[in-house]
Amino acid sequence: MLYCRALSDIPYIAHGFSTRSGGVSELEYTRELNLGYCRGDDDAAVNTNRALFAKYAGFDPGGLVCSDQIHSDRIAVCDGLKKHYAGYDGFVSRTRGVFISVKTADCLPVLLADGKNGVVGVCHAGWRGTAKLIAKKTVDAMVSEGAERKNVTAALGPCICAGCFTVKEDFVAEFEKNAPELLPFIYEKDGIYHADIKGMNRYALLSAGLYEENIHVCPECTFCSGDKYYSHRRQKGHRGTMMNVIGIKEDITSE
Repeated sequence: MLYCRALSDIPYIAHGFSTRSGGVSELEYTRELNLGYCRGDDDAAVNTNRALFAKYAGFDPGGLVCSDQIHSDRIAVCDGLKKHYAGYDGFVSRTRGVFISVKTADCLPVLLADGKNGVVGVCHAGWRGTAKLIAKKTVDAMVSEGAERKNVTAALGPCICAGCFTVKEDFVAEFEKNAPELLPFIYEKDGIYHADIKGMNRYALLSAGLYEENIHVCPECTFCSGDKYYSHRRQKGHRGTMMNVIGIKEDITSE
């Protein structure tokens, strides 16, 4: 389990980036803390792992909100009445007891919080979502719910690093068409293109009006660290799934 110190310092916020350690999954490629269904584990094992993750991160598992992600820029506002969404890659909420999440296994998770105004956000920034500026759009959605850009703290979690993330011409063409401002984060080495997803999203958050000192980037690579993280590329699709969550605790009277 990973935490961002800056988010931990915000009162009443629960958050966490999961690793692959500390769960009950026994398949070689999902061992140990697989948090995704349909990866080969029994649902009971995934449910146990999700309960463990909730305990580690300090939130009520009954308040967990998830989505069937599709690498889009669609963002839902969550009030707790619905726990599962189809076709969304970002969430925002200002409701206590709601813990919004995204699943990853090389893509970049972004957690966001305005502790002063009580608004949180999360997004799944794969390369397609990054090209659609989903991180910036998540901040915009938070502002629509009452957040102020100057108060938003962002934590960019573990994902595949630029050295490991090789891409092809269709990738470059997508950014040339939809996000040319992010092209400086694509470079060529020995005839192969590489892309810096963390750098792209950090830039997008700066463009969204966040202060540089409020953006915190985890340096770890999911592809490089097979003992710590699941990686879709390294494991060639046979892998578990990590989860990344943030929310406002239900009971804040005792804080």
